[in-house]
Amino acid sequence: MAYSYDAIVIGSGFGGAVAACRLAQAGHRVLVLERGRRWSAQEYPRKPGDGWIYNPEAPQASNGWLDLRFFGDMIVAQGAGVGGGSLIYANVSVEAAPELFAAGWPPEITYQELVPYYQRVAEVMAVREVPANQLTRRFQLMREAADKIGASDRFRALPLAVAFSEQWHYGLDDPFDHRHSERFTNAQGQEQGTCIHLGTCDLGCAVQAKNTLDLNYLAWAEQHGADIRPLHIVRRITPEGTGYRVAFDRIAHGELIPGSETAAKVCLAAGSLGSTELLLRCRDQYRTLPQLSPFLGQGWSSNGDFLTPAFYDDREIHPTQGPTISAAIDFLDGSEGGARFFIEDGGFPDLLHGYLEEKLAQGPKNRRWHTVLRHLKQHLEAKPPLSNVMPWFAQGIDAADGRLSLGRKWWAPWRRVLKLQWDIAQSTPVIDAIVAMHERLSAATGGQAWVPPTWSLLKTLITPHPLGGCNIGPDASHGVVDHLGQVFGYERLYVVDGAIIPEAIGRNPSRTIAALAERSMALAATT
Repeated sequence: MAYSYDAIVIGSGFGGAVAACRLAQAGHRVLVLERGRRWSAQEYPRKPGDGWIYNPEAPQASNGWLDLRFFGDMIVAQGAGVGGGSLIYANVSVEAAPELFAAGWPPEITYQELVPYYQRVAEVMAVREVPANQLTRRFQLMREAADKIGASDRFRALPLAVAFSEQWHYGLDDPFDHRHSERFTNAQGQEQGTCIHLGTCDLGCAVQAKNTLDLNYLAWAEQHGADIRPLHIVRRITPEGTGYRVAFDRIAHGELIPGSETAAKVCLAAGSLGSTELLLRCRDQYRTLPQLSPFLGQGWSSNGDFLTPAFYDDREIHPTQGPTISAAIDFLDGSEGGARFFIEDGGFPDLLHGYLEEKLAQGPKNRRWHTVLRHLKQHLEAKPPLSNVMPWFAQGIDAADGRLSLGRKWWAPWRRVLKLQWDIAQSTPVIDAIVAMHERLSAATGGQAWVPPTWSLLKTLITPHPLGGCNIGPDASHGVVDHLGQVFGYERLYVVDGAIIPEAIGRNPSRTIAALAERSMALAATT
């Protein structure tokens, strides 16, 4: 039968962007359905009243930058928009450790098998390390900490998907002024600027030094004819002929307008939560895909994410300056009592400074108030808030024993909602080991670590790196998709995002997600 498209891609993050790009380049008619907006640098949230929050229960009313999901003792942070997780991630593009693939993965997927795809991702994302003349104080503190605890051989700079200029440095006059960002056209024909260490990586880079997916993979996809539709929330996938019908709600004028399209193949890339929830609804609620594996929803992981701030009495760290993450100390070999983890520097944006910049750029509507704001901005630049804080970050190999399912709220039993069963007991040792290392590194450099009460009292975690739920496996009894991401029992239906990763990676997962999608597109889904 004739289909509207050759392929429909659901989601535009690291898996969906790769799928859309490679399918379009192969000559397929591609439709990308993205639940969030298409953001421009002028629209990034910065002040009260901006589009901060995406509400999945009422996206027609609130379709902002960040989707926060609360599951009792687990909080998941996800990006919403064309570019998916690349909009909010910290630019780190690192490979998984080779030994990770020794167990728990199909034999077809090894580190050596992924090497060419890792390299392909690195080239498209234009990754590189922070130039030697631009090292942040956090980078220098981490290197010092590694030396002082005898772990200098474990310290490493991280590859970042960021455009840098060798000409920039902290000694410039007003180094964070946008005039120091050099404009250029990237390999995909998109205009960008070079990094001036604004520290807003997680909230969108105002000079577009961050190599987000809308500036590379998705730009290529559109240049090859892909149709990217923002503000489309997919509700259901139904087999139709040898292909599928995808039903969605389109947001327009504050309303949800139903619609659907058909395609010979579908690539699901809505993220660990989104892809798993959609398939759960298709199996258990709408029963359009009743043969989906009973393993669906199992093997979910938070990737062991944890952050511990440390405070220094006589040392300035400036966590609001520079790339959000730039270096790591690697303990994934299990040398710390068997716990495996990856320590990183962390950062956070200075929202007050950004707000003042925007207000001052609007001109002096009130001359006296304008002068007050200008002096406040100068004061904050001379002494940035929380300049003595080091946000130690980490990922670790947790138990990956979470389970996603559809349940009901007692006050609204007619609605089925996504639930997460998560027992922290099996993952507590790695989190405790991360905390202990954060405390050790802080003490070695003269700081005092402060363990958040969300962990010390409540044992609650926050993750921006959810993995699993549609796990790769050898068969439908032990997984949801095969080694190419094709769903067991449903030909030409693929999952190509973090939902297929069967265990914690213990490192930032974006490059592994993209490499698996590159492999899937190269070996199966383009035929």
